[in-house]
Amino acid sequence: MYKYIVCIGSNYNRTENLAFARQKLTEQFSPIYRAPELETEPLFFKNPALFSNQVIMFFSDKDEELVKRMLKDIELASGRLPEDKKEEKVCLDIDILLYDDKIIKPEDWEREYVQQSLSALYSSLSIK
Repeated sequence: MYKYIVCIGSNYNRTENLAFARQKLTEQFSPIYRAPELETEPLFFKNPALFSNQVIMFFSDKDEELVKRMLKDIELASGRLPEDKKEEKVCLDIDILLYDDKIIKPEDWEREYVQQSLSALYSSLSIK
């Protein structure tokens, strides 16, 4: 079994889209373990819409490439469209931050809200 830590985020219909992501992740990777949802300022957008972000951990026997495709399918099912990028509209973004103890996105991993979420997640699971 591989350990995955992903971050889900949205700046459009945030509550609904994060709930949708959690539902789909639970259906495909149950059980999931989640940190509290956090509201963050946009990092690289001119669009001032706030983001809701959440760090989620799950375990799967599926390899990284298959899980990436599954996560992409969830994004598309949420209504994410290629043309949304121009408007800086993010229905749903799901990024693998860690795969089997290998940090996939070091820049994202180091973000304050991710580290805060990881601390809360690990505390809730009594993991050091």
